[in-house]
Amino acid sequence: MFLSRSILFVVVFSFSACTLPFPTNAIRSFATHNGYETEVKVDSFMQFREAPEYRNQQRCTQIDRNNVQMVCDPSLVHIAMTIDWYYIRGSIAAVHSVLKHTSCPQNLFFHFIASDSRLESKEEFSRIVESSFPSLRFKIYMFRESLVQNLISPSIREALDNPLNYARSYLADLLVDCIERVIYLDSDVIVVDDIQELWKVSLTGSRVIGAPEYCHANFTRYFSYEFWSSSEFSEVFEGKKPCYFNTGVMLMDLVRWREGDYTRRIEKWMEIQKERRVYKLGSLPPFLLVFGGDVEAIEHRWNQHGLGGDNVKNSCRTLHPGPVSLLHWSGKGKPWARLDARKPCSIDFLWAPYDLYIPPHHTHHYHHHQRIATGTTYSSF
Repeated sequence: MFLSRSILFVVVFSFSACTLPFPTNAIRSFATHNGYETEVKVDSFMQFREAPEYRNQQRCTQIDRNNVQMVCDPSLVHIAMTIDWYYIRGSIAAVHSVLKHTSCPQNLFFHFIASDSRLESKEEFSRIVESSFPSLRFKIYMFRESLVQNLISPSIREALDNPLNYARSYLADLLVDCIERVIYLDSDVIVVDDIQELWKVSLTGSRVIGAPEYCHANFTRYFSYEFWSSSEFSEVFEGKKPCYFNTGVMLMDLVRWREGDYTRRIEKWMEIQKERRVYKLGSLPPFLLVFGGDVEAIEHRWNQHGLGGDNVKNSCRTLHPGPVSLLHWSGKGKPWARLDARKPCSIDFLWAPYDLYIPPHHTHHYHHHQRIATGTTYSSF
């Protein structure tokens, strides 16, 4: 069940009274699409605790784990996320939260998208995911950055220019054709409700995606003066009532996506942007241009976004009024970074219980505990 604001307050108050470990990190440099290197703080050998084993309720459909075509089983709930070294703590915490609150955790299949800029990362990511969730069904895909390198225009924040941000536009190509729909989640979310409820949402008519919409937001500010002054561009919204939506939580119909070649439609706007500068904010505006006014409106509780502050300042935000099923730290501030820096916002303590990361100075103690502990080991699919 989703959490009420009063329960969330109790969780924040209780957890903030605890002493949290703040890890020290090593530095790795990664090349960006523009050829410059960016320094990201990660551990040389990142370690994560193993999450509890979550099992299906009796009413859940049983899936044959030995079927080689298991990924095509219609009873599976497919969830796609990107995974990289800066956001991996967020990704692991997000998966943990989904498993903890769903009624059928063994019927989930996670699709992790990693950059091909460091091919060895695939094995390292697999190790981390398998050690944290031994029985999780998942696959890691390598996203070719060359697909978007020449299409990305600089935005107001460097993190928004990461080629991996654009991988969500290519899910229909990355995932096998038998997968007809998928839930896309950003790595800076936690889910506090049953993901099955989001999966059950119907995309009516010919709609390709579903997401919470925010029609009170100033939609015009996402596009430049040149865009609105040119009928060639602005007529894309003619006859529609476009509303802002956040692409960090989307339900996607991959069959309709493939039939309509929506990847190419998004790429077309990126090509225009390179020449005319018709929008800001990285990967979001092309989605607004292609889908604005034709999105299946999902309840707002499924994306309490903006908890990371705006895209410039690392400011603290509070929850929006109403029930909460998913919390989203969109914006500059990420909960793990603020907790590590000992400058957390109160909302960050809601994320902390799902964090499985073991700080380096705690690793020795953890391995000693593991040697004397007993339990059952499950192999991953």
